[in-house]
Amino acid sequence: MSKTVQFSQVGEPSVLSIIDETVPAPSADEVQIQVHAIGLNRAEAMFRRGQYLETPELPARIGYECSGTVTAVGDNVKHIKVGDAVSTIPNFSMNQFGAYAEVTNMPVTAVTHHPENLSWQQATSVWMQYLTAYGALIDIAKMQASDYVLIPAASSSVGIAAIQLCNLIGATPIAMTRTAEKVEQLHQLGAKHVIISEQDDVVDAVMAITEGRGVNIVFDPVAGPMLNTLAEACAPLAMIFQYGALSADPTPYPLFPALQKGLTIRGYTLFEFTSAPERLNKAKEKIFDWLKHSQLSPVIAKTFEFDDIVAAHSYLEANNQLGKIVITL
Repeated sequence: MSKTVQFSQVGEPSVLSIIDETVPAPSADEVQIQVHAIGLNRAEAMFRRGQYLETPELPARIGYECSGTVTAVGDNVKHIKVGDAVSTIPNFSMNQFGAYAEVTNMPVTAVTHHPENLSWQQATSVWMQYLTAYGALIDIAKMQASDYVLIPAASSSVGIAAIQLCNLIGATPIAMTRTAEKVEQLHQLGAKHVIISEQDDVVDAVMAITEGRGVNIVFDPVAGPMLNTLAEACAPLAMIFQYGALSADPTPYPLFPALQKGLTIRGYTLFEFTSAPERLNKAKEKIFDWLKHSQLSPVIAKTFEFDDIVAAHSYLEANNQLGKIVITL
């Protein structure tokens, strides 16, 4: 038997419950994992609320990321074997698979090895954040050392991953955060500059940092009315990645800044990237090597026990974390 998290109605974290279930043997092209740690993501909170890219089929499983030990493999699985230490890449539907469980089956395309120097907690905090940031900044935008990169919601795990990748390439990461509470920590984590969106004039601050040029890349998970401000802070021919919709307000299109500057405002999700095998494999190899040599390092904000999944989701939605929230088993 395995404890598994599910929900039978959409809504607040309290809709999450833990059930006991018998986990079947993995089907062809599947891998069974004894889970040691689970990484939480805002996408899962939105899925739980019925506000995600796909509608949950109730009762629904949940969860994209886990790390653990392989206990069984299905037919056709060649490169993963029983006993391997693995972690998961979010490239599947949560209506078919879910990571919030003691034992879970996953599609083999979502299961990969990670460097041995990572703890289970770190290993479950790798692929969503680094692949999301890598796919936009490096694979698509071709980020250069001369680029200024504006990163709203910079204290999130993906935001911190973007800061680390900027520093690795030599670009200048400009973190955005709502209040002054996390400014010093963001500097310690590698942000060259920090803008407090509820206090600073964002456009003036960006222009001062960039000597009037504006930023070359914006990597934004929030959307909403701030998009117009972000567009005004851009350099000519800049690219804005809109990879989330955390704002509850409508997102107006910034027509005049886009026309005046020739901006690219691009919708982006990790799934665009993980569905392209050649691009994904290249990214996995690079991220694996950077992690192995400690050039990248996941930041853990807080850990919770499995039975405290409701409290963990409440903490996730409070937006007080700096880094990844992890469930330990």
